[in-house]
Amino acid sequence: MREGPNLKAKGYMGKILRVDLNERKIRVESLTDKVAEKFVGGCGLGTKILYEETTAATDPLGPENLLILATGPVTGTKMFNSDRFDAVSKSPLTGIYTESSAGGYWGGKFKRCGYDAMVVMGKAASPVYISIDNDDVEIKDASYLWGKDTFETNDILKKELGQSVKVIAIGQAGENLVKVSNIVTDGYHGRVLGRCGIGAVMGSKNLKAIAVNSSKNVEVADEEELKKLLKKHGPGMREGPKVIREGGTSVGLDFCEEIGNLPIKNWYQGTWPEGAKKLTGMTMAKEILVDRYHCGQCVINCGRVVHAVGGPYNGKRIAGPEYETLAMMGANCLIDDLRTIVKANELCNRHGLDTISTGGVIGFAMEAYDRGLITKSDTDGIELTWGNGSALIEMIEHIVVRKGFGRVLGEGVRKAAEEIGGSAEEFAVEVKGLEPPGHDPRARFTQGLGFATSSRGACHLASFTMDFEEGSIIEDLGSPGLPNRFNTEGKGENVSRMQNLMCMFDSLVCCKFNLFGGITVNPLIHFLNSVTGWHIDHSEFFKIGDRIFNLKRLYNVRLGISRKDDTLPPRLLTHRRGGGTNELPLLNIMLSDYYLYRGWDEFGIPTRDRLRELGLEHYLPLEMK
Repeated sequence: MREGPNLKAKGYMGKILRVDLNERKIRVESLTDKVAEKFVGGCGLGTKILYEETTAATDPLGPENLLILATGPVTGTKMFNSDRFDAVSKSPLTGIYTESSAGGYWGGKFKRCGYDAMVVMGKAASPVYISIDNDDVEIKDASYLWGKDTFETNDILKKELGQSVKVIAIGQAGENLVKVSNIVTDGYHGRVLGRCGIGAVMGSKNLKAIAVNSSKNVEVADEEELKKLLKKHGPGMREGPKVIREGGTSVGLDFCEEIGNLPIKNWYQGTWPEGAKKLTGMTMAKEILVDRYHCGQCVINCGRVVHAVGGPYNGKRIAGPEYETLAMMGANCLIDDLRTIVKANELCNRHGLDTISTGGVIGFAMEAYDRGLITKSDTDGIELTWGNGSALIEMIEHIVVRKGFGRVLGEGVRKAAEEIGGSAEEFAVEVKGLEPPGHDPRARFTQGLGFATSSRGACHLASFTMDFEEGSIIEDLGSPGLPNRFNTEGKGENVSRMQNLMCMFDSLVCCKFNLFGGITVNPLIHFLNSVTGWHIDHSEFFKIGDRIFNLKRLYNVRLGISRKDDTLPPRLLTHRRGGGTNELPLLNIMLSDYYLYRGWDEFGIPTRDRLRELGLEHYLPLEMK
């Protein structure tokens, strides 16, 4: 293996690990200062590699697709909530760009092996896993792990390689190339690379797991300044997210129902107050919470450890469901039994399924069943009636192994609607092929614009505006606050700047919950500069984020994405039954303002001048050069 020279910038290890599973070859290449300064790391670095090394013809499940795992300069340091990493690839669910970010401990452990990123290419002839122990990298036989769930795989590899090892793994869903499958890290109390079927990318390569162990340190430029920043912002980080620590991410689920933000009955119903109260984080805390857990360098502790005693799904101590899971498998399916959703969440984590897409596609199927478009003869005898918890559990098990109708639902809402036919596409809720998370754009207009323009399809994390519209204000964002969630003024600029900021969070890489602790734009810049030794200011910081977002857009433009795709499904542009908000997002008005602010043309294509301003002239499509 070849090692390159060290970077001038600190906070980096200076190396990218490349694993070719076809040839069973491992090599190391240098990460240069030029690339680091331009794309930082995480999703920025991953997008650059994906754009340059894949084409429009790349099959997402073919050996030519890449699985890119990337850390950032603050990963592995003492920065708050920073043991994170990003995955970038071409999605088998949507056919376009995808990225996913995960916490836990794997990211920091991987970086301390001496690498900033890992690029996996090709396909192994038989199941393998990759073992990384500092400089020692091996491709090992995983035939004995194939067919195991993510929890078993984690336990087996830790027993074989040592308890200090951290593991990411796919379950049976990823092995079976289910297009809503994910990648799970840290076993029972894990975090996930959840969206867009990225587990199927790993499965298509016959790659079961990646185990890392390390003992190296990440050098920072100004250790004393970093300590000062940690001390200064420590009280805010402990106090600001206190409500999330106490109630978890689902602490405000009943409030979301109250303001019309909660998806109910496949996004059709307006209110569900009694059901929402049964699922909120405070109910979980009272009834089944037994402990909390956190990711590396975290002071928030939003992870839930639950013990659901009694009922049909009496289980062990295990990671509890997050807000998105409770919204999509609970309210979206009209299931109000907390213990049932705990079991559904366990099955998804165990077998490697995205809980958001799984809840979305099962809620869609329940409506198709209710409308008579499918019957018990289509669903393998499962009665997909609203609120049927046992049907939810059974259908999850069928999706994992692609059994019967589970095969149809495992393809995602868009493909399932096409196969069912009739009026199914009218209530198929997806954007660019991706099922939305549990935040209704009819409650907050920035969310609608964010869903429509997100690079991977419907995504709340790409803009993260839902708590900053008629809520908290990021005073150093450089964009006016948004006091009215139902107007259009300023939405294009605000969503653009928030997307650029989120690109920086996902490139550094650190948790977006830092915002609630006061780590907004200027503090984030100070942390980045103290770690790297750079002298980036507010303007340059946002220019980098803008560059990364535009390169993601260029990747999708190459695949045919334009204004026609920056939209919302019919269900999210019509009024709900039985209450909720009486407003509908004025998407086209906001979209035109958004394109204007971004410097894109009327079709949503970045202009030549804008790309040159961002230093992306080398990525101009041929017809634009």
